Order: sequence, then structure tokens, then C-alpha cells
Amino acid sequence: MLLAAGIYPRFIESLADLSGLRFRKQSFFVLGLVGIAAAAAILLGAGPVKDAVVEHRWAMYSLFIGLTLGGVPVLWQMARPATNGFWSGMAVGLVLMAALAWLQLEGASSGVNREGVVMMFVAGVAGASAMILPGVSGGYLLLVMGVYVPVLSAVDALKEAMGSGELASASEPVMGVVLPVGVGVGVGILLISNMIKIVLERYEQPTLGVLMGLLVGAVFGLWPFQDGVAPKVGEIFKGQILTNERLAELTPDKFPTQFYTPDFNGVMMALGLVGVGYMVTTLVARVGGAKPERPHT
Repeated sequence: MLLAAGIYPRFIESLADLSGLRFRKQSFFVLGLVGIAAAAAILLGAGPVKDAVVEHRWAMYSLFIGLTLGGVPVLWQMARPATNGFWSGMAVGLVLMAALAWLQLEGASSGVNREGVVMMFVAGVAGASAMILPGVSGGYLLLVMGVYVPVLSAVDALKEAMGSGELASASEPVMGVVLPVGVGVGVGILLISNMIKIVLERYEQPTLGVLMGLLVGAVFGLWPFQDGVAPKVGEIFKGQILTNERLAELTPDKFPTQFYTPDFNGVMMALGLVGVGYMVTTLVARVGGAKPERPHT
């Protein structure tokens, strides 16, 4: 969306200024506006988006596909005229996303445990890194890693605790999820904001090709026709045998997922939501007057 809105170059330069200890008023202004808007969106949308993903996974994934693919034309304009290096890089990006999608499928269907401070820190680094890369969705990587819903749940719990004034009730999600993800985000931003400037300067076409492959390949892991299925007593769930007591404590957002075969109407509705998501990103690009420019190096 930053790319589509036409402010990506200023955003990446502002991050590089800050990480390089170059404190410019314009950089603080850009990062401040983006940061405030992002924080507001996360706090206000975490709960509703989490519930929508859990209860209407096919619809939300279809919308995510459209929002993601809407960045393809903007990134393509940056890459033209494409060279062999671009296409080779794109093939690498596609393979990487296919591998991530396979890992997501294996983990989601088995109910593997993806919680823990280290995992959340890694998720923060990955999400922030993807946010900085033009056209790549940090939210998608969180989905692939299986931590998207847990992160939204923790943010929503923190928001509710702040609203009720009982911050102590949010200590577990804050210390176990919000804090390590936040630290990971900071580390990811500081590292990638400078690295992206270097690789775009030295290996522009292959880098843009990899980004395009990541963007197009995101569809692999967002196949919409999957749903959460409650595990059964006696199954291995997150490394432990599931008992009646543990099953009663499980909420739908922790269920493993499995694919299903949609009917014709389901396919048509999913395609319609893909189109809606694509048009939203395209509209942002038009309103923002985005131009296919690269970050200055």
C-alpha cells in the first residue's frame, strides 16, 4: 500500500535516515504519520480482522489475494524493461513462496506449536522486513508462519485491557507476543531498510524479480478454500496428546486447518472478492498518484 500510495521512496529513505542516526525533520514527519496510522489501524482492526479470518477464512483470504495482486502492476512499472536477471529472480521468488506455502500447509494441518517468545521475535523480524520490501505483505508472512491470528489476538487483548484499565490481565499476551514481536519489528526495520537500498543499487533487476516472485507467489499460501477443524481427543496437538480438558479450552482460532472442495457459487464469490481486493489496491495507487520510482541510493 505504501508503494501504491506513492510514498514508498520517502518512507524507505526516512527509515534509512533514522537507522543511520541522521535526524531530519522530514524523516520524522513521514515516519510519524505512517506510524500513527499503522498503530491506529492495528489497535482498531485487530479484533474484527481476527474474528473475520477465523469465522470467514475463505472470504478474507480471497480479499487478501486481491489486495496482494493489486501491487503487481506498480512493481512491474518499476522493473520495466525487464531483463533476464529479472525473470531469474522472479523464478527464485516463486520457488521460495511455494516452499513457504508447503510449510504453512504442513504446520496448519498438524496443529504444530508455533508459539513462544523466539517464534514471535522471528515473526516480528519477518513481518517488518516484508513490510519494507515493495509489494510484499508482512501480514502474509505472518499467515504463512501460523502466527497471524495469535498476534492479532494478543493486540486485541491489550486493547481491551487498556480500555478497562486492567493492564495486569494483559501481561501474558504482552510479554509472550506483543513485546517480542515489537522488538523483532524494530530489528527487522533497522536491518532491511539499509539492505534494500544496497541491493537495489547493485542488483536492481534480480532484486525486483525476486520481489515480483514473492508477490505473485503469495497466492500459493492464501488458497481460500480451507477452514479450521476441531482436533479430536487422543490426537497429538502442539506436541501433546489432546485430552477432553484441553479440547474444551481450545478456541476456534487455535484449530488446525484443512482444505475443502468449494461449490460453483463459492468459487464465484471468492473470485468476486479477489476482484474487490485488486480494485482497492488499484484505487489507492490512482488516488495516491503513485509513480514507478525507486528509492534513492
